[in-house]
Amino acid sequence: MKISNIKLLRTLNKLSLPKPWDTIIILLLTLLTLIPVFIILHQNLIDPEWPAHLDRILLFLVITAIVTYILHYIKRFLFFAIIIYLLVLLFGTLSTGYGFKSVFEDYRSMIYAMSDNPNPQDIIVSKLLPFPNKSKIIKAIEYDNPKVRNFAVGATAKHFRNIKGYKEYRQIIQCFAIFKEIQDKWNYVNDPKNREYIATASESLQHFSGDCDDHSILMAASVRAIGGTPRLIHTKEHMYPEMLIGTKADLENVIYLIKEVLFVKESKGKTIHYHIDERGQVWLNLDYTAKYPGGPFMSEEILGELTLN
Repeated sequence: MKISNIKLLRTLNKLSLPKPWDTIIILLLTLLTLIPVFIILHQNLIDPEWPAHLDRILLFLVITAIVTYILHYIKRFLFFAIIIYLLVLLFGTLSTGYGFKSVFEDYRSMIYAMSDNPNPQDIIVSKLLPFPNKSKIIKAIEYDNPKVRNFAVGATAKHFRNIKGYKEYRQIIQCFAIFKEIQDKWNYVNDPKNREYIATASESLQHFSGDCDDHSILMAASVRAIGGTPRLIHTKEHMYPEMLIGTKADLENVIYLIKEVLFVKESKGKTIHYHIDERGQVWLNLDYTAKYPGGPFMSEEILGELTLN
């Protein structure tokens, strides 16, 4: 047994990263790991308000030491992990799938979003949740595309423009205007046979047609284009969009807006459907299955969610 262990250690030593590449790789991985970990702890730990932010400097140094130690401890296995990782990304790049460019853009957008979010760990969790065609869907939600932005702005000018007395819910009302414009025009069309076709938001604007994925992408892109916070919910055989409307106190006012002001006829005698997340935030259903926000869920089972902060 001892002889076999010695042989195994010798093999690992031969396959481990040669110097000075092991130090360079560990330094690079330390930096990539350090930034998101520091942001999470910085946002969640109480600030003791030490002079010159010495507490945050100390926190940064401690995290650096811990991450570096862990990477040095497992450096014998880094060679295998890095080779497999690079091969997967190379395959993704050559097959126009998830490749090196996608990793760079995802990491950059994640760090940017985390730095402006009070709960940055949620950004990482949302990226780790299983979600079919996740990278393609994120890319298809072209909220900064001029065509999408112009459509969203045009919808707010067309519907509910003269609603008075709800200044604090102006953005939500404008998102409801987008919902109405899309619902009035949407035509459900299946994907090509034996293929999952992901249409971009700007593409769906041409004919307002597609399946649940396409509807969700267009709705999410349009809501975010005017500052709203949408998310996509993945169920067993369906996907639908939701939008953040605030707290439970906001929910009462939003339900009143839907049933008594904006969608009186469409929502008469109907129930408003929503989800409340672990932080008490209320997400309203914007599925195409109803002509009013908060329509019934096609499926109650949530297998994944993709939040667009």
